[in-house]
Amino acid sequence: MNSEFTKLLEIIISASLINNFVFTRFLGLCIFFGVSKKMETAVGMSITFTAVMMISAAISWVIYNAVLVPLEITFLEIIVFIGIIAGLVQVSDTIMRKVSPGLYYKLGIYLALISTNCIILAVPLISVGEKYSFIQTLAFALGSGLGFALALIIMASISRETRTGRCPGAIQGVANGLYHYEPDSAGFYRFFRVDNSLI
Repeated sequence: MNSEFTKLLEIIISASLINNFVFTRFLGLCIFFGVSKKMETAVGMSITFTAVMMISAAISWVIYNAVLVPLEITFLEIIVFIGIIAGLVQVSDTIMRKVSPGLYYKLGIYLALISTNCIILAVPLISVGEKYSFIQTLAFALGSGLGFALALIIMASISRETRTGRCPGAIQGVANGLYHYEPDSAGFYRFFRVDNSLI
Protein backbone atom coordinates (compact mmCIF):
# COMPACT_ATOMS: atom_id res chain seq x y z
CA MET A 1 0.00 0.00 0.00
CA ASN A 2 2.76 2.44 0.95
CA SER A 3 4.80 1.66 -2.17
CA GLU A 4 1.71 2.20 -4.36
CA PHE A 5 1.12 5.60 -2.74
CA THR A 6 4.78 6.48 -3.27
CA LYS A 7 4.52 5.47 -6.94
CA LEU A 8 1.40 7.65 -7.37
CA LEU A 9 3.16 10.59 -5.73
CA GLU A 10 6.18 10.09 -8.02
CA ILE A 11 3.89 10.08 -11.07
CA ILE A 12 2.13 13.30 -9.97
CA ILE A 13 5.38 15.13 -9.18
CA SER A 14 7.05 13.88 -12.35
CA ALA A 15 4.13 14.94 -14.56
CA SER A 16 3.68 18.35 -12.94
CA LEU A 17 7.27 19.46 -12.39
CA ILE A 18 9.94 17.21 -13.89
CA ASN A 19 8.23 16.45 -17.20
CA ASN A 20 5.96 19.48 -17.31
CA PHE A 21 4.29 19.39 -20.72
CA VAL A 22 4.63 23.14 -21.29
CA PHE A 23 8.10 23.85 -19.89
CA THR A 24 10.01 20.65 -20.72
CA ARG A 25 8.07 19.00 -23.55
CA PHE A 26 6.88 22.22 -25.22
CA LEU A 27 3.35 20.92 -25.81
CA GLY A 28 0.10 22.87 -25.52
CA LEU A 29 1.63 26.23 -26.34
CA CYS A 30 -1.30 27.60 -28.39
CA ILE A 31 -3.63 27.67 -25.39
CA PHE A 32 -0.75 28.56 -23.09
CA PHE A 33 0.09 31.81 -24.89
CA GLY A 34 -3.53 32.65 -25.66
CA VAL A 35 -4.96 32.32 -22.16
CA SER A 36 -2.04 33.27 -19.93
CA LYS A 37 -2.64 37.03 -20.17
CA LYS A 38 -5.15 37.35 -17.31
CA MET A 39 -5.22 35.46 -14.02
CA GLU A 40 -8.99 34.85 -14.12
CA THR A 41 -8.92 33.17 -17.52
CA ALA A 42 -5.74 31.26 -16.61
CA VAL A 43 -7.36 29.78 -13.51
CA GLY A 44 -10.61 29.01 -15.36
CA MET A 45 -8.76 27.31 -18.20
CA SER A 46 -6.60 25.38 -15.71
CA ILE A 47 -9.65 23.95 -13.97
CA THR A 48 -11.42 23.10 -17.24
CA PHE A 49 -8.27 21.66 -18.79
CA THR A 50 -7.48 19.46 -15.78
CA ALA A 51 -11.07 18.21 -15.53
CA VAL A 52 -11.24 17.32 -19.23
CA MET A 53 -7.81 15.71 -19.04
CA MET A 54 -8.66 13.52 -16.04
CA ILE A 55 -12.05 12.44 -17.36
CA SER A 56 -10.76 11.74 -20.86
CA ALA A 57 -7.77 9.80 -19.49
CA ALA A 58 -10.07 7.68 -17.32
CA ILE A 59 -12.54 6.95 -20.14
CA SER A 60 -9.70 6.30 -22.60
CA TRP A 61 -8.07 3.82 -20.21
CA VAL A 62 -11.34 1.94 -19.72
CA ILE A 63 -12.14 1.80 -23.43
CA TYR A 64 -8.58 0.83 -24.35
CA ASN A 65 -8.40 -2.02 -21.82
CA ALA A 66 -12.02 -3.19 -22.07
CA VAL A 67 -12.62 -2.84 -25.82
CA LEU A 68 -9.51 -2.21 -27.91
CA VAL A 69 -7.20 -4.77 -26.29
CA PRO A 70 -9.71 -7.68 -26.18
CA LEU A 71 -10.76 -7.05 -29.81
CA GLU A 72 -7.10 -6.62 -30.82
CA ILE A 73 -7.76 -3.25 -32.47
CA THR A 74 -5.27 -1.18 -30.49
CA PHE A 75 -4.11 0.43 -33.73
CA LEU A 76 -7.27 2.59 -33.51
CA GLU A 77 -6.24 4.12 -30.18
CA ILE A 78 -5.50 7.60 -31.53
CA ILE A 79 -8.82 7.85 -33.37
CA VAL A 80 -10.76 6.57 -30.36
CA PHE A 81 -8.95 8.89 -27.94
CA ILE A 82 -9.58 11.93 -30.18
CA GLY A 83 -13.29 11.02 -30.33
CA ILE A 84 -13.48 10.76 -26.54
CA ILE A 85 -11.72 14.09 -26.07
CA ALA A 86 -13.89 15.87 -28.66
CA GLY A 87 -17.05 14.60 -26.98
CA LEU A 88 -15.88 15.72 -23.54
CA VAL A 89 -14.92 19.16 -24.81
CA GLN A 90 -18.40 19.58 -26.30
CA VAL A 91 -19.96 18.61 -22.95
CA SER A 92 -17.68 20.98 -21.00
CA ASP A 93 -18.40 23.72 -23.56
CA THR A 94 -22.15 23.35 -23.02
CA ILE A 95 -21.84 23.17 -19.24
CA MET A 96 -19.59 26.24 -19.06
CA ARG A 97 -21.91 28.21 -21.35
CA LYS A 98 -24.79 27.55 -18.93
CA VAL A 99 -22.95 27.76 -15.60
CA SER A 100 -20.42 30.55 -16.24
CA PRO A 101 -21.21 32.55 -19.38
CA GLY A 102 -18.71 35.28 -18.47
CA LEU A 103 -15.80 32.84 -18.29
CA TYR A 104 -17.10 31.06 -21.41
CA TYR A 105 -16.83 34.28 -23.45
CA LYS A 106 -13.43 35.17 -21.96
CA LEU A 107 -11.98 31.79 -22.95
CA GLY A 108 -13.47 32.13 -26.44
CA ILE A 109 -11.95 29.95 -29.13
CA TYR A 110 -9.40 28.48 -26.72
CA LEU A 111 -12.11 26.37 -25.09
CA ALA A 112 -12.76 24.64 -28.40
CA LEU A 113 -9.01 24.23 -28.93
CA ILE A 114 -8.82 21.91 -25.93
CA SER A 115 -10.12 19.13 -28.16
CA THR A 116 -7.12 19.50 -30.49
CA ASN A 117 -4.59 20.13 -27.75
CA CYS A 118 -1.66 17.75 -27.87
CA ILE A 119 -1.39 17.49 -24.06
CA ILE A 120 -4.93 16.15 -23.75
CA LEU A 121 -4.11 13.47 -26.33
CA ALA A 122 -0.60 12.81 -24.97
CA VAL A 123 -1.83 11.84 -21.50
CA PRO A 124 -3.82 8.73 -22.55
CA LEU A 125 -1.19 7.79 -25.15
CA ILE A 126 1.65 7.97 -22.60
CA SER A 127 -0.48 6.13 -20.02
CA VAL A 128 -1.10 3.31 -22.47
CA GLY A 129 2.55 3.24 -23.50
CA GLU A 130 3.75 3.10 -19.89
CA LYS A 131 1.09 0.45 -19.05
CA TYR A 132 -0.23 2.50 -16.14
CA SER A 133 -3.04 1.11 -14.02
CA PHE A 134 -6.33 3.04 -13.81
CA ILE A 135 -5.27 4.86 -10.63
CA GLN A 136 -1.83 5.62 -12.07
CA THR A 137 -3.48 7.03 -15.20
CA LEU A 138 -5.61 9.35 -13.05
CA ALA A 139 -2.51 10.40 -11.08
CA PHE A 140 -0.65 11.11 -14.33
CA ALA A 141 -3.59 13.16 -15.67
CA LEU A 142 -3.85 15.09 -12.39
CA GLY A 143 -0.12 15.80 -12.36
CA SER A 144 -0.20 16.91 -16.00
CA GLY A 145 -3.15 19.20 -15.28
CA LEU A 146 -1.42 20.67 -12.23
CA GLY A 147 1.72 21.25 -14.30
CA PHE A 148 -0.28 23.01 -16.99
CA ALA A 149 -2.05 25.10 -14.34
CA LEU A 150 1.28 26.00 -12.77
CA ALA A 151 2.64 27.15 -16.13
CA LEU A 152 -0.49 29.23 -16.88
CA ILE A 153 -0.51 30.87 -13.45
CA ILE A 154 3.21 31.68 -13.59
CA MET A 155 2.81 33.32 -17.00
CA ALA A 156 -0.39 35.14 -15.98
CA SER A 157 1.47 36.56 -12.96
CA ILE A 158 4.38 37.70 -15.13
CA SER A 159 2.01 39.15 -17.70
CA ARG A 160 0.15 41.11 -15.02
CA GLU A 161 3.40 42.52 -13.68
CA THR A 162 4.62 43.60 -17.11
CA ARG A 163 1.25 45.26 -17.86
CA THR A 164 1.33 47.28 -14.65
CA GLY A 165 5.01 48.21 -14.95
CA ARG A 166 6.90 49.84 -17.76
CA CYS A 167 7.54 47.42 -20.56
CA PRO A 168 9.31 48.35 -23.82
CA GLY A 169 6.99 48.35 -26.82
CA ALA A 170 9.14 45.78 -28.63
CA ILE A 171 8.36 43.06 -26.09
CA GLN A 172 4.64 43.59 -25.49
CA GLY A 173 2.00 40.98 -26.26
CA VAL A 174 3.13 37.55 -27.50
CA ALA A 175 6.75 38.71 -27.70
CA ASN A 176 6.59 39.41 -23.96
CA GLY A 177 5.30 35.88 -23.39
CA LEU A 178 8.13 34.38 -25.42
CA TYR A 179 10.62 36.64 -23.69
CA HIS A 180 9.59 35.30 -20.27
CA TYR A 181 8.76 31.76 -21.38
CA GLU A 182 12.30 30.76 -22.34
CA PRO A 183 13.95 31.46 -18.95
CA ASP A 184 11.04 29.78 -17.14
CA SER A 185 11.33 26.77 -19.39
CA ALA A 186 15.10 26.54 -19.02
CA GLY A 187 14.80 26.91 -15.26
CA PHE A 188 12.25 24.13 -15.00
CA TYR A 189 14.29 21.89 -17.23
CA ARG A 190 17.55 22.41 -15.34
CA PHE A 191 16.15 22.52 -11.83
CA PHE A 192 13.79 19.56 -11.93
CA ARG A 193 15.82 17.17 -14.11
CA VAL A 194 17.90 15.94 -11.19
CA ASP A 195 16.70 12.35 -10.83
CA ASN A 196 16.64 10.30 -14.02
CA SER A 197 14.68 7.51 -12.29
CA LEU A 198 11.61 9.79 -12.29
CA ILE A 199 11.77 10.43 -16.03
